[in-house]
Amino acid sequence: MTTPTSGTDPHQGLLQRVFKLQEHGTTVRTEIIAGLTTFLTMVYIIFVNPQILSFAGMDIKAVFVTTCLIAAIGSIGMGLFANLPVAVAPAMGLNAFFAFVVVGAMHYSWEVAMGAIFWGAVGLFILTLLRIRYWLIAHIPLSLRVGITSGIGLFIAMMGLKNAGIIVPNPDTLVTIGKFTDHSVVLGALGFFIIAILAARNIHAAVLVSIVVTTSIGLFLGDVTYKGVFDVPPGITSVVGHVDIMGALDLSLAGIIFSFMLVNLFDSSGTLIGVTDKAGLADEKGRFPNMKKALYVDSISSVAGSAMGTSSVTAFIESTSGVSVGGRTGLTAIVVGLLFLAAIFISPLASMVPAYATAGALIYVGVLMTSSLVRVNWNDLTESVPAFVTAVMMPFSFSITEGIALGFIAYCAMKLGTGRWRELNLCVVVVSLLFILKMVFVDA
Repeated sequence: MTTPTSGTDPHQGLLQRVFKLQEHGTTVRTEIIAGLTTFLTMVYIIFVNPQILSFAGMDIKAVFVTTCLIAAIGSIGMGLFANLPVAVAPAMGLNAFFAFVVVGAMHYSWEVAMGAIFWGAVGLFILTLLRIRYWLIAHIPLSLRVGITSGIGLFIAMMGLKNAGIIVPNPDTLVTIGKFTDHSVVLGALGFFIIAILAARNIHAAVLVSIVVTTSIGLFLGDVTYKGVFDVPPGITSVVGHVDIMGALDLSLAGIIFSFMLVNLFDSSGTLIGVTDKAGLADEKGRFPNMKKALYVDSISSVAGSAMGTSSVTAFIESTSGVSVGGRTGLTAIVVGLLFLAAIFISPLASMVPAYATAGALIYVGVLMTSSLVRVNWNDLTESVPAFVTAVMMPFSFSITEGIALGFIAYCAMKLGTGRWRELNLCVVVVSLLFILKMVFVDA
């Protein structure tokens, strides 16, 4: 008769086998700590996403619940099927594009606009299924990829500055500085610097700390009403089942659907490569274990998230915080998912958060996303001009779609105009031609 090793937990033995903890040089305790760390760095999304989507007219309480649910489903799926320490949640940037551009500026209903996100996610899934996703990632030039990421960052930062009242409309100069005597301006700026300073000091929960501090000050100033901490989760019927999937099958929305798909393509794929590289799981070509499964989980989560009424779902770069404290397997992601499920019961806290309390997070995301501009070869105008056009035209035209379109077209123009047409590839040429046809026949 054999006796179990002293101190051995049969549940820990099961987790060892399922997640191959010993093979990855980690333990159950380390994975739990890593999961908690990742959750604390990205939990701000349950406050920020409902705030942003509420600008589109969506029920903020229902969106809070669906945000928690899809983050839980996606993260647990990534942990179980791909065994990667990567958490999944609604994407920053695409939620702002949805609320402020497609609904706010273009005047589509949120139901139709969310349907466009759904079809963009379906397109991403099809690209993954047909392995075209890998081809696109490999053939879209670095300068355009950087321009897209940076342009979205500038766009998000502009929304954060607007929500805090730091910039306001001006008929003579388009925009101008807001009044620094307003609570929203002061607290919005304070929130941003809290995040930036804490992040510079490697404090992983910087965004969460900023939201708590600025909301607490708002409570003291009378801007916020205390509504309690715990409650039964609010209903989601005001959102779930109302996405107009068929109504989004409109030719005028083709460019928007393509934009949602393209942005999510680079955002999620780049994040997966970045997190797995940080964990020491990726090779020199960016390939990592269970890559195919991870891409399937990522794209299926996007389809499910949009069908439920949240913005497109993606892998979160904040997962690197959990990796930095030792997370190496899918157990980390499952811990994150379980914590998101538990967060559903704190809806009163989420409804207390004012817009200016999340503005700092939007501005900070802009800082992170525009930092990739250092990767552009600024000495080569055929690369730097398309990157610049892509990045600046997103906020200046108030359209992520137009920024991407003009960037692709500028890339072709610069390569053709300088006699370097051999550097063009089929992917860039085809996408550019599609955008030109859209401008001529759809936008005219």
